[in-house]
Amino acid sequence: MTTGSAVPPLSVTDGLQNFSPQELRSLRDEFQQFLLEYRFGMQEIETKLQILRDEFQQLHDYNPIEHLSSRLKSPDSIVEKVVRKGVEPEFSAIRESITDIAGVRVTCSFTQDAYRLFDLLTAQDDVEVLLVKDYIAEPKPNGYKSLHAIVQVPVFLSTGRLMVPVEVQFRTIAMDFWASLEHKIYYKFASNVPAELLTELKDAAQTASELDAKMERLHREVRQRPRIVRI
Repeated sequence: MTTGSAVPPLSVTDGLQNFSPQELRSLRDEFQQFLLEYRFGMQEIETKLQILRDEFQQLHDYNPIEHLSSRLKSPDSIVEKVVRKGVEPEFSAIRESITDIAGVRVTCSFTQDAYRLFDLLTAQDDVEVLLVKDYIAEPKPNGYKSLHAIVQVPVFLSTGRLMVPVEVQFRTIAMDFWASLEHKIYYKFASNVPAELLTELKDAAQTASELDAKMERLHREVRQRPRIVRI
């Protein structure tokens, strides 16, 4: 793959007639290879988290991960971000500037599980932390809460070792439910959400936070009590 190759505006067809069929096939293959690297990085993170989940279940009879999901940005989404951020339309520049092409979301039952899994994942010696944004400790103004981390993991290809960035988000079930609803509302109103709905959303975020705190206290109390064995 030629790292300096230009990325065509894949979301439009204007100008593509200037490329020969062979050049178009080459660009397609390069883009597919580019995305494949991120898919492999994403799978590496998923595997690490699945191992932690299975170990917790086996050794502690407890599963801190309720759900794992992942996503890879589409070519159109990448091109849109390249344009919006003013990134040079070359694969090398995209690698340097856009770090959330691959993403993994870890949904936990409790806030302490989110932090614990973050610590366990980032303590592994082949995981390099590039950036952390703790929106749990400091929520966004709209009430959004989640722990975001950009990490790099090695991927071993036939051409050699490659460090691939992956965005990992850690959140509770309540945080995830709120974020999902907020996304649907913003989509429905094309980001022009009425003020009264924004106020209600923020109130709902506070309610979700209070529910997280209450459920975590109950969970801690239950685990501290001795188990009753029925004969």
